[in-house]
Amino acid sequence: MASKLSWASRAASYLRVSVFHRGFTSVVKDLKYAKSHEWVKVEGNSATIGITDRAQDRLGDVVFVELPEVGAEVTQGSSFGAVESLKAATHVYSPVSGKIVQVNEELSASPGLINAFPYEKGWIMKVEMSNANEVNKLMDSDHYSKIL
Repeated sequence: MASKLSWASRAASYLRVSVFHRGFTSVVKDLKYAKSHEWVKVEGNSATIGITDRAQDRLGDVVFVELPEVGAEVTQGSSFGAVESLKAATHVYSPVSGKIVQVNEELSASPGLINAFPYEKGWIMKVEMSNANEVNKLMDSDHYSKIL
């Protein structure tokens, strides 16, 4: 029996961006990484968050992204949304605590941006951090590369 996709997945699959799957995973030097494969770009008290190249590659073609609500509070390690692909669905966890100040609305129409540009156009949310010291608990690019 064929696996059933949710209505949102079927609809979003028509909007996805097709990407070429590479045999390697890219890791950006100036970012911080969580063991659950989320990345963080810190600029002052602001953190931009997305899923890593490794995570998107493992998921395959992303067809739906559940975005969090602007204004909601997130805590480090808590789930704030989900990413669904043709192969699987997974929760996304916040690597830092704080208030969500912006979400990437482009992902609603083009969830495949996560596959094509995981570190640029594929970001998921921006958070005003409530505890900047939490970033020290995350991995740098060298450490993250070693666990891949």
